[in-house]
Amino acid sequence: MSEPAQYAGATPGPDASLIVSSLDDAMASLEKAPPSARVNHVGRVLDEALKLLGLPEGPALLFERAPRLEQAGLFVGSDWERPDSLQARFVPSTFAEGDARLIALECLSELRMLAVANGSWFHPRLSAEQAEHFLTQVLAFNLQSLFGISDEAARNRPAGIQRMLDHHLGFVAEHIGFDSILDHVVAEVWRLLRQRPIQVDNIRQMIDRIAVCLFDPEVSLGTTARGAEQLVSALYGPTQHSREDPGMGGYDERVRGLDNMALDAEAASFSRAMHDTGLVSPYHATFLRYALEQDDAEMVARCLGLSSTGRDCLLCYRSFMMDLARYSLFPETCQALYGLACLLERGILYQDSIAAALWRQMKTPIHADVRSLLAGLYGDAHEPGVFLMAGLISALGLPLGLGQGNNPACQSTRALSMWAYTDPAYLLQLVRWASRDNQVVMEFEGQSLNSAYLYTGVVSQWNLDLDPLSLVLVPHLDRLYLEMGRLSDGRGEDPHRWINPEFHGWWVHRGFAIAVDVETGKLEDPDGFIRTFYSLYNPLYNGNTPVVHPQPAGIAVTDSQARFVGWHAIAVLRVALDQDEVMRVYFYNPNNDSGQDWGKGVTVSTEGYGEQHGESSLPISEFASRLYIFHYDVTDWQLHTTEVPPEEIAAVRSLMENSWGADRL
Repeated sequence: MSEPAQYAGATPGPDASLIVSSLDDAMASLEKAPPSARVNHVGRVLDEALKLLGLPEGPALLFERAPRLEQAGLFVGSDWERPDSLQARFVPSTFAEGDARLIALECLSELRMLAVANGSWFHPRLSAEQAEHFLTQVLAFNLQSLFGISDEAARNRPAGIQRMLDHHLGFVAEHIGFDSILDHVVAEVWRLLRQRPIQVDNIRQMIDRIAVCLFDPEVSLGTTARGAEQLVSALYGPTQHSREDPGMGGYDERVRGLDNMALDAEAASFSRAMHDTGLVSPYHATFLRYALEQDDAEMVARCLGLSSTGRDCLLCYRSFMMDLARYSLFPETCQALYGLACLLERGILYQDSIAAALWRQMKTPIHADVRSLLAGLYGDAHEPGVFLMAGLISALGLPLGLGQGNNPACQSTRALSMWAYTDPAYLLQLVRWASRDNQVVMEFEGQSLNSAYLYTGVVSQWNLDLDPLSLVLVPHLDRLYLEMGRLSDGRGEDPHRWINPEFHGWWVHRGFAIAVDVETGKLEDPDGFIRTFYSLYNPLYNGNTPVVHPQPAGIAVTDSQARFVGWHAIAVLRVALDQDEVMRVYFYNPNNDSGQDWGKGVTVSTEGYGEQHGESSLPISEFASRLYIFHYDVTDWQLHTTEVPPEEIAAVRSLMENSWGADRL
């Protein structure tokens, strides 16, 4: 475990000095207070602690005072009174509650544990080993917060609370030692990578931390070594001649001296690492650019790891694809290599207009404001259009890898993914408008809407943790979506009935089912809602009719205790039996991590049940229990061949009423 010596005697900054003084006064009052008056003094201590936790130096200053806080009786009479009985698995629920004082109490309790773990303070009920193990588990259970990966609960958390947790968890992780949670981190990285996200900055950060541990002789890796080494090598040395991490210039020189057999071996190693992990090394881009310089399409195909389908597509559009790769693929945009490989494997270039639209986008001048936005985020190593094209290639290759970042923009991100998935020509037109004109034009029920004249959207302040395509396009979509909602207001029904078909496209069905009353928010005819979904989506009851086009739907997200968190937009992709003959719904979730625990045994799966990369799935009964709106083809009732058993409807309704519907009966 690392020593927190650097924080001993931490000096408060100008913003913290007054707060520290007030905190010390509050602790002194708490120490002197009679039992009958302790509540008010505890509240004052927690309020001052909250202010400190919001500052970068706050956790260090509170860490110094942790023993005194314990001795002053801060935890007496609370669930935190006996640290030996605390369970780390409940900490995420405390953080998710949003009650600021409870969160402060949890953070202070963990700083007390840290003082015990590092030996600077003795607690009669807790050994240093017990304290360290507890904190290791806390970090493992909060990996997403620790590495800035947001979920629906985090997005609904006040920004001040999130900032406080970031400071606190970072401080604890720094002093417990990253190696203590390495097993959990390696497993978490692999779990996320199997979903094949486009935006992998957080994952690369995790791997960077893993690499530090991997080469630290004092860190015991144990059984994680193999998985950790594969992750690190995928980024920094996936081939024989890049294994020493020689730098881009050094590797380029090596490649130019290789014979054909060695070049083939390098290409094979690069493609294997890319397809095994979904990560692309900057060295891979350097190798690809050498192949492009040689105008060797066969070498390009080998280093992309293309099957016969992808290779045929590459060779059919050989000249254009080589030019596209030369324009957009560099070490700085290396992750788009995987997008290009997947784009070719999808065969979408065989659709009319796709190749022409891509070529047109490559030649499209970028609006000054868009150029400024892209350059500000991605730098000036290449012109802004390069980064935008790299993001576009990734989206077209991996439409289910798009994520909303730490923004409440699930509807717009879902639309972006659905267009990339089923209507890429339309997406390319939208990208042209957004990049060239800094505006997007759509129609809603015959009325033309221009995003340039719409000043507000669902998102009031954007976090820029987005891929380049989303960064440019999603803010326009967000404003258009909100305007469509405004135009639908006052109709007495949920506006998604009209927004979704107009916003997404003709392939969204006009039939609409909702499980709640719009005015009261109470459940309304849940049996009819469940019966309709089963009748039109379950192949056992709809004549084995598949989902042809992805359909937008809304779910009631719940936390691990099955408590309602909020409404969330998803897309139903398909419904099919898994290997265990369980009927499952496979869906796209624009959240950054689709594997979530929704409580009462409802855990979303992203692998192991026939999911393709980027898909989430649940047994149909569990999915229906969290569903609250969906679309259907009103003419498909004729396909309804078998009645849904009442007991199956009752089972779904029970799951619904014992989770998000508990307060809506």
